[in-house]
Amino acid sequence: MIIYPAIDIMDGQAVRLKQGDYLQKTVYEPDPLRQVLSFREAGAVCLHVVDLDGAKEGRPVNQETVIRLIKESGLNVEIGGGIRTAEDIRAYAEAGAWRIILGSVAAEDPVLLAESLRLYDERITVGVDIWNEQVRIRGWLHEGAIPFESYIYQLQAAGVKHINCTDITRDGMLQGVNLLLYRRLKLRFPHLDLIASGGVSREEDLKALKDMGINGAIIGKALYAGTLDLKKAIQIAGEQLL
Repeated sequence: MIIYPAIDIMDGQAVRLKQGDYLQKTVYEPDPLRQVLSFREAGAVCLHVVDLDGAKEGRPVNQETVIRLIKESGLNVEIGGGIRTAEDIRAYAEAGAWRIILGSVAAEDPVLLAESLRLYDERITVGVDIWNEQVRIRGWLHEGAIPFESYIYQLQAAGVKHINCTDITRDGMLQGVNLLLYRRLKLRFPHLDLIASGGVSREEDLKALKDMGINGAIIGKALYAGTLDLKKAIQIAGEQLL
């Protein structure tokens, strides 16, 4: 299982939100690269980055900071947040992003999704963010009209191979991961590369996710709050082979 330490960027700084609430922000590191290099030192091979301002504005806002992380971190970087045009996708692809996360645009523009998969295939990940069984889009500020399972079936049929699935109710709460949700997803979508996000905060969470065959786990606030040690998390997950 691959461990993805997470860094969220707002105003060029590394921050964390609580349940995606932009008014509940904590700044952890003014220089995101310094934080990311500590992840690499702990043994991480991948990095999950979200441009929070971009997610809210619907366009990349912290692109310069993100590209610096891609080029200088030495990690396989996946980036999401405000990526909604072919130009946005191409810019991050050309900058060397390992994976490009499509959120709102995957739900709203199936033509662009299909073209992105044609051009970039394995480099495309779709973020599926869930609140009360429904998909949320546009920086988690709007609830979609489609149940999340139906949406994932559509994505799979379109050729999507990688899904980052976030339980928003657990995000930033340090209350543990929604194991029932991910067990349900693994049973229904055994051939998708499923990455769990939201509430991963204890060693027991990682052990359970690994045992059920989840492919990866995104860890955010637990690393900053100290409830999970990254070296230990990687040890539990096993060898980080991509």
